[in-house]
Amino acid sequence: MPTAQVRYSAADRREQILEAATQLFARQGFQGTTTKQISEQTGVTEALIFRHFASKDELYWAVIERKIKAAAPGEHMRERVGAGGSDLEVLSGVATQILERRAKDQTLSRLLLYSALENHRLSHRFFRTYVAECYEVLADYIRRRIAEGKFRPVDPLLAARGFLGMVVYHSWIQELFGGKRYQNFSVQEVSKTLAEVWLQGMLSAPEIASSQRTAKFNNGNK
Repeated sequence: MPTAQVRYSAADRREQILEAATQLFARQGFQGTTTKQISEQTGVTEALIFRHFASKDELYWAVIERKIKAAAPGEHMRERVGAGGSDLEVLSGVATQILERRAKDQTLSRLLLYSALENHRLSHRFFRTYVAECYEVLADYIRRRIAEGKFRPVDPLLAARGFLGMVVYHSWIQELFGGKRYQNFSVQEVSKTLAEVWLQGMLSAPEIASSQRTAKFNNGNK
């Protein structure tokens, strides 16, 4: 008897195309992946792919959006910053979220790096739509701490980029460039260390003096 063919709904077929495209784009990049390869991987025609996605660019963007919505980085950062705690707790918590998420799945990192190298229009679109939100969430926190006299007066957005840049770069080194094969740091250790290093450059003069007095007192009571 002939094998019955599986019939997919339009939504299921779209998801099937996105799943195959995600794997190929993350492994081969935008330029290195053709819609013909995606067609062969899914068993659908290229014409059907273009019925769901108007162009290869739009397919790539849909792949990125799908991964971003699953990760929800801006939402998670806003929740962590809003949860309160000391500056060290807030910042190390933000770093931990990023590092744990990226350690589980580097697909999005690979997609975005390929996008930046091969297709600047999509890279800029991603930055405007998603990355800028994360920077602004942290910049708002820094702005508030500056107003409270806890952080020294600097450009809040530039300071936010500095902190997130340290975290993301560490993730790339460990996960994409194979650094963890040589030094497999714990996420908690890295998060705390990076937050402490960043804070040493951000604390206002009165806060530094207060921190030094506290450390001196603690050392004298050991």
